[in-house]
Formats: sequence, C-alpha cells, structure tokens
Amino acid sequence: MTAPAPPTLVRVLGRWTMVGLVINSVIGSGIFGLPDDLARFVGRAAPWAYLFAAAGMAVFMGIYAELSSQFHEAGGPYLFAREGCGRFWGIQMGWFIWLVRLTAAAANANLFVAYLGEFWPGAVAPVPRIALLVLLLGGLVLTNVRGVAGGARLSNFLTAAKLTPIALLILAGLFWTGTPAPQPAVAATPAGWMNAVLALLFAFGGFEAALMPLAEGKDPRRDIPFALFTGLLVIAGCLLLTQVVAMRTVPDLAHSDRPLADAARALAGPVGAGFIAVGAMISTSGYLSAQLLGVPRQTYAMAERGDFPLSFGRVHERFRTPWISILIWGVLVLALAVYGNFIWNAIISAGARLVTYGIACVALLRLRKSRPQADAFRLPAGPLVAVAGLALCAVLVGQMSATHAVVISLIAAIGTANWLAVRRNRV
Repeated sequence: MTAPAPPTLVRVLGRWTMVGLVINSVIGSGIFGLPDDLARFVGRAAPWAYLFAAAGMAVFMGIYAELSSQFHEAGGPYLFAREGCGRFWGIQMGWFIWLVRLTAAAANANLFVAYLGEFWPGAVAPVPRIALLVLLLGGLVLTNVRGVAGGARLSNFLTAAKLTPIALLILAGLFWTGTPAPQPAVAATPAGWMNAVLALLFAFGGFEAALMPLAEGKDPRRDIPFALFTGLLVIAGCLLLTQVVAMRTVPDLAHSDRPLADAARALAGPVGAGFIAVGAMISTSGYLSAQLLGVPRQTYAMAERGDFPLSFGRVHERFRTPWISILIWGVLVLALAVYGNFIWNAIISAGARLVTYGIACVALLRLRKSRPQADAFRLPAGPLVAVAGLALCAVLVGQMSATHAVVISLIAAIGTANWLAVRRNRV
C-alpha cells in the first residue's frame, strides 16, 4: 500500500494580498517615532531624506524581487542566502535577521511606553517604564506560548486597527489652513544626513518579512515584484506625508517626544492627540504580537534544519508551540528595550538590515552565474544594481557608532561560532 502524501501548503496568497503584506510588514513604529528625529538630524530638509531613502530602498527591493521570484519554498532571505552563498552565509543571514527583529521589536516596545505617556506622564520614568515593558512583553509572550490560534487572533485584530489613525491624520493635516509651525534652522551636516538615512532604513525596512510565505503565493514570480514596488510607493507616501504634516503643525518638532500626537493636538485638540496616541499603542503592540507569532518560527525552522541550537526547536507538549524560541525572544526584546531607547534600537536594526541586504546582493550575483536560465523576474542591470547596493551598504555601515559596530560584530562572531558548531555536529 502506498503511503499517503504528506500535506502541503495551499497557494492562496494573491497579488494584492502580497501588497498588503508588504505594507503591513513595514508601517509600524517608525511612522510614529521618527519625525522628530529626522527634524533633529536634517531640519527642514527632512522630506528630502525620505525621498533619498526610498530611492535606496528601491535598489534593495529590486534585488529581493529577483531573488524571491526564483524560489517557491518558504524561508525568505534565509533560503536565498543558503542557496546562493552557502550554509555559512545562510546561518549568518538567520542570525542577523534575528537581530533585526529583536531591535525593531525593542524600539516598538519603547515607543508604546512613550505614547502611553500621553495619558500617564509618569509612564516614562525609569521604574514604571521597566514595569510596563515587563507587563507588555510578558503578556504577549504568555499569549503566544499558550497557542498559535490566540496569538494569530490578537495579531490580526491589532494589525487591522493600526492604519486608520494615520490616514485620518494625513487627510486632516493636508487640508489644515492654520499658520505653519516655526521650525528652528538646523545645519544638515553629512553626519546628520547619514543618521537620517540609517533611521529611515529602519522605517522602510521589514518588507523582507512578507517574502517568508512564498510557498503559499499563487504566482510568486509575477506577484512579488509587483507587491514590493507597489508597496514601496504607498509606504513612501505615508511616511513622507506624515513628516510634512508634523513639520507644518508642531513647533520645534525636533524636541517632541510624541510627534504625531502633538500634530494631532494642533489639528483637533486633546481628543486628536489621544486618538493618535491610542493608534500608536495599537500599532506598536500589533507589531510586537506579530513578531512574537512569526520570528520564533524562523528560529524553530532553523533548528529543525540543524542550523540553530536544537533547544530552539522544542515544542511544548500541551500547547504545541515552540515555547523556548518564544520565551528567549521575549526576554531578549525586554533586555534591549530596557537598555536602549527608541532611536538606539532603530539604528541597530537598520545596521543589521544593511548586513542582510549586503548578503542578498552577493546572493544575486552568485545565482546569476549558477542559474543563468532561471524562470524568474530579471532586474534590469541586476549585477550593476547589486554592486551599487553593496557599495551603499558599506558606506552606511561605516557611519555607525562604535557601540553599534560592536553589536554587529558580536552577532557575526556568534553566527560564525554557530556555523563551526554545526560543522562539528554539536548543534
């Protein structure tokens, strides 16, 4: 008797669903937390920084569009790196994606507390801040350990609720007829521009998460490139317009702790500020919930392949969830959130992303040689674009502070040790 075929994933994700995944994977805390930082870095030139960052991100999205169109399996960037550059770089990609998600989640947790300060100013004091971070992350960890269904329901609810306040703020701000708020002159130095672009790489980043479910896409070869570039247009528009609205409505934006809440206060008074603050808290907690649902599954999958410590692959006997992966993830996010503020974690996340983008550029060059006839989307002048992407990564990584560089180097060393352990069959 022939054994029944194992179940396979169903290809149900269409083109516009993929567009939605890209948008939802990118728009999170950055849109609520960066307007003041951009004003501080480059002053009135902040809108131009968004355009430059969008152009740079288009380079990396083009590279990911070609890579993703060559694969129909789940795995995303980890798979591209493993197939294109070998197991060592696949493991490095896995570790750096983990760092990206950790620091991005920590930035979101910090922003949740900052916007809670709209209702309770004492929330941002050291002791209450730590207690709130423990309660927030502890509750989300418990929900996800107790079952994937509960985590998915919570994530879906929070994701669906987060875009409404952003759209309303943009519409109100564009039609506002009040006197534009004064913004002090800021000298846009080269260092300021580099910090602005690094911060915006955090805001524009995350699209690669939408590439994880390739095995469930109806036609990844055609739909992924469309989704990436359509999503980029929508994302760039939202980020740019919220910056413009904040600069028009918030005096001395560079010193605002809650820039979009202050913009909403100028447009609609305390009610508007409260509405945006709630929206920011929903957006950040939704992002955290989605990350706690998804990222531990990546480390679980890597453990199953033997590319990560086996303990990450342990499943809870009762709840059937990768509880060790979830628990370790939650503890590390808490530690980073307590140690660093929003912008510190955002720039670490951006720096780690640059490493993953650099690996993707190399993967494109190698796959062009090993799969010259692949039935896939071909990025025009792909090798030239990949080399340009590598150069951009090198320039931006070179602008990171010594502290950030130490963290990046430490992760690379851990990834290398992980690879050596795998080779010796000790992982």
